[in-house]
Amino acid sequence: MTRAQLVRRVLKPAAFVAAAAPLGLLVADLFGRLTIVADPIRESQLRTGLAALVLLFCSLAVTPLRRWTGIVELATLRRMLGLWAFAYAALHAGLYFVFDQELDPTLIAADVLKHPWVTVGFAAFVLLLPLAATSTEAMIRRLGGARWRALHRLAYVVAILGVLHFLWLVKKDVREPVAYAFVLAVLLGSRLVPRRRPVAAAPLAGGRNAA
Repeated sequence: MTRAQLVRRVLKPAAFVAAAAPLGLLVADLFGRLTIVADPIRESQLRTGLAALVLLFCSLAVTPLRRWTGIVELATLRRMLGLWAFAYAALHAGLYFVFDQELDPTLIAADVLKHPWVTVGFAAFVLLLPLAATSTEAMIRRLGGARWRALHRLAYVVAILGVLHFLWLVKKDVREPVAYAFVLAVLLGSRLVPRRRPVAAAPLAGGRNAA
């Protein structure tokens, strides 16, 4: 089995299952544990928000891992992880729009202007929209590689805003959001580390070189 086959047949399905797991657990808990939680909507918002942030971090980790290991096939995981991050962010925002603000644009606008944690969270979600909309191969061709890469650097801004949203929302016990901030600093700083020199893809034991 070649490295490309390993990523396609093993790592990518495993990553998909791992990314879907928080959603599956949330749905299961809606009929179980969350029925006895004091505020199930807030719990759901927290879990979807954290899932979005973790998966965004995972998508940002793909590039340094690819550069350090020389396994270029890891790049195929980035889009899937990014789209899962957007899906959780959309669910997180949807819960806020529907249950907190009752889909009232006036209430939403007032809350965005009044509370900094809502402002940065809303900004992060808005910036995610063009990234999700341009994630297809057709949009990459239409924009061109250079413009597409420049646009998708907004993912760094989204991650920073997401951490700020979490930090300002928690207010008191900030240990968890600070840990996320540290991880993000490592992920962004890792892009300054010189990349490994390209190496020829080597098949795993028992495999053959891809054509």
